[in-house]
Order: sequence, then structure tokens, then C-alpha cells
Amino acid sequence: MTLEIFTALVAFAFVTVITPGPNNLMLMASGANFGFRRTVPHMMGIGIGFPSMVLLVGVGVMQVFDLWAPSYVILKVLSVGYLLYLAWKVAHAAPPKEAGAEVEGKPLSFFQSAAFQWVNPKAWSMALSAITLYATSRDMTAVLWVAGVYVGVSAISTTSWTVLGQQMRRLLKNRARLRVFNWTMAVLLVVTLIPVLWPASA
Repeated sequence: MTLEIFTALVAFAFVTVITPGPNNLMLMASGANFGFRRTVPHMMGIGIGFPSMVLLVGVGVMQVFDLWAPSYVILKVLSVGYLLYLAWKVAHAAPPKEAGAEVEGKPLSFFQSAAFQWVNPKAWSMALSAITLYATSRDMTAVLWVAGVYVGVSAISTTSWTVLGQQMRRLLKNRARLRVFNWTMAVLLVVTLIPVLWPASA
């Protein structure tokens, strides 16, 4: 991989991970509701889970989907259903002082966050685009470069969005403000489904 292509890959990866999407909105909500420390497993799940997804997509997992066309519909249904469930959890998140005592007050675990990448519409779009543009040969070295770059930029992105949410926590000690914030995050999560349900409007 040449320096020019590598630089373009880093820029592409950074822009795709730093922009608002399901992962970042949930990280900000988690940072606001639970703080930085309790959100670390969620952050690591994204930081390791998404590059792993990129790696598997690069080595040919998409060919499995191509062999059975209905799998795309199943993936879309799972994506929509799980995102709606997560939006509900965000909307009903417990206030920080009650977080440890309520089911809704539990942040995503490492494995939940990593598994979520496989039903995250934006993650699929990013992985497919990155492999198509920067690992056209599909050789393992190129795919590893793409996945490795995403490990680095994901660390920056997950930290930034969690810290942003954590900083907002001071403004959200009021229960009414926190409720408005959580419902806003939940609505924005649902809005991210628009490109999935109506691709022409994306």
C-alpha cells in the first residue's frame, strides 16, 4: 500500500467513524448516563468488534451472503429490530444515581457492543466501502491494513464521543433534562434507520 493510498484510507476511516451514527450516539448517551469508566467495555466492543468485522468482510464473508439472497432481508430486519430495541433502552435509561439499581441502567457490555456491529447498518456500509476502495485485491495484507487503521481511528472516535457525553452529564443532573436528552438520542437512533428503510432518500 502506497503512502498516498494509506493517507486516503486514514482520512476515509476517520471521517466515517467520527460522524454521527448508531455507535457514536449510543456512546454519547452512555457517557452521559453512566460516565466514562462504565462505558469503557462498550467502547472496546466497538474498537475491536468493527475492525474484526472489516477483516471478515475483506476475506470473503460477503460471498456467503451473495449465495443466499434472502439473507439481506433477514439482516435488514435484524438491524431494524435491534436498533429499535436499543433506542427504547436509551429512551428509558435510568438517571445516573439509579443506574446500578435498574435493568435499563446497565451500559452495553463488550460482547453486546461487538455483536451489535453485525446488525449496524452504518457499520456494514463502512466495511463494504472501505474494502471496496482500499483493499480491491482482497489480499490479506491490504485487508489487515484497512482493519488496522480502523482500530486506531476507532480509539479516537469512541473516546471523543464518550467524553462528550460525560461532559454533558453535568448539565443533565436534572431528571427532566436527562429525560429529554435520552429521548432525543433515541429519536436520532431511529432516524439513522431512514437510509436502511428508504435507500433512495439516503
